Amino acid sequence: MNKSILAATSLAVAAAAGTGSIASPKRVPAWYSRLRKPRYQPPGVAFPVVWTTLYGDIATASAVAIDRFRASGQHDRARAYAAALGVNLTLNAGWSWLFFRYHKLGASAVGAAVLAASSADLARRAAQADPRAGLALAPYPLWCTFATVLATHIWRLNR
Repeated sequence: MNKSILAATSLAVAAAAGTGSIASPKRVPAWYSRLRKPRYQPPGVAFPVVWTTLYGDIATASAVAIDRFRASGQHDRARAYAAALGVNLTLNAGWSWLFFRYHKLGASAVGAAVLAASSADLARRAAQADPRAGLALAPYPLWCTFATVLATHIWRLNR
């Protein structure tokens, strides 16, 4: 794998994670504590573990996909993948702003659904480049789909 591509995807993922974390409080804020949540809400400690793992997968699988597209002369597909990754990471970072900073529960549920669709598309594109890269990205849309269900349920419980 091309190390410069991995560096670029890692930097992009870190920028998205950092941007999202600016909106996310270090401690649980009072408004979040007051929200009604479903019983299947994972414990708070699960989120940083899951997201750290997913971010590593996104950076690595994306680097593999872009590298494979380029190596096979499919430069248009490599650029399209990079663009899709940029959109996905923007949606990813934006969700934290909708939910934690602006407290827009309905908008964050919609944002999670759009992110889940974008993540599924990213995994599909990665699989076209390298089936193992697509498989490595498969947990990402699954988690985002779970997040959509969770965000929607939180919104419904707190309307």
